[in-house]
Amino acid sequence: MTRITQIFRSGSRKEKQLKKKSASSALSAVKGATHTSPLPFGESRKQKTAVLGKVLIFFMRRNRGDKGDKSRNRSRPDIGRRFKRDRSRESSAQYSERSQSPEQAQAARELLKGIGVPESQPFKPDEFQLEALEAIKHEDVLVTAPTGSGKTWIASEEIRRLLAQGKRAWYTTPLKALTNSKYIEFSDRFGGENVGILTGDRKENTEAPLIVGTTEIYRNQLFDALRNSEQVRTDFVILDEAHYLADEERGHVWEEAIILTPPRIRLLLLSATVGRAEEFARWIEEVRGARVRVINRAGSRPVELRAAYLSSNLQLFPLFDGSGKLNSDIDQFATRRFAPTRRRR
Repeated sequence: MTRITQIFRSGSRKEKQLKKKSASSALSAVKGATHTSPLPFGESRKQKTAVLGKVLIFFMRRNRGDKGDKSRNRSRPDIGRRFKRDRSRESSAQYSERSQSPEQAQAARELLKGIGVPESQPFKPDEFQLEALEAIKHEDVLVTAPTGSGKTWIASEEIRRLLAQGKRAWYTTPLKALTNSKYIEFSDRFGGENVGILTGDRKENTEAPLIVGTTEIYRNQLFDALRNSEQVRTDFVILDEAHYLADEERGHVWEEAIILTPPRIRLLLLSATVGRAEEFARWIEEVRGARVRVINRAGSRPVELRAAYLSSNLQLFPLFDGSGKLNSDIDQFATRRFAPTRRRR
């Protein structure tokens, strides 16, 4: 018998002895009460039961240490604790924010100017999108372009062309959330019956001509195909966020997916942050034996990013000033909030 078992058994034995003792005391008290004060005829059984129940409750409370309504008061906050919290607030430095100056308010208005939903206009693809669509027909393509410039449109148009020809495609992403988002987007665009999803959490419509899934799932299908001497059931693979190849922990998944994908399957790699794209493309050519076209859309983001700091009283401050440096107006929040304070004793 282990030590922990002995402790539990000894505890249960003591508990049983305590219950027997309280029950015997209660019974003797009931007998004494019934002997000293006899009950009227016809009600003795009901009255004895009621008295026994009350006496048992009394003895159970006494053995637990309950007195009156103290068990209810245990759940209430400790008065002493509240007093200490109040005193700590008094000893802490008082913090208050100044209202914005007219210049600061004007800078906030300039920051928000032009933000909204633009007017709808007919879509016109950029030159790099048309170039990628033409190149993907007969070679692998690596597209590097800022976020929001329309890399997904290239993949979507090629998928549309392949589905019209009765072919199949795989769209891989590194994140489950992004996979779910693309699954909804492509289901709306190509019809739910033509799109399936494969992640660690979801497995739906796996026989669809277009599968959206994580890169790990696609890599596992490549391993299964090699093990069973089968062909991967796809004609086109999109590797979204291809820069994950440089990730220390997960990069080997993208490396294995690129190496193991048969040359008959064309690859479209999309990324906004690939460094040395030409060198990356040469490595893909070496391991796959197929030509890779690099399409680099240089320049800033089509959708501008504006950074700001929102204070606790909902005042908005641009994060950078006109010269591109950190806005000095934000320093007041750091110095006031985190300055060391000396408590009163």
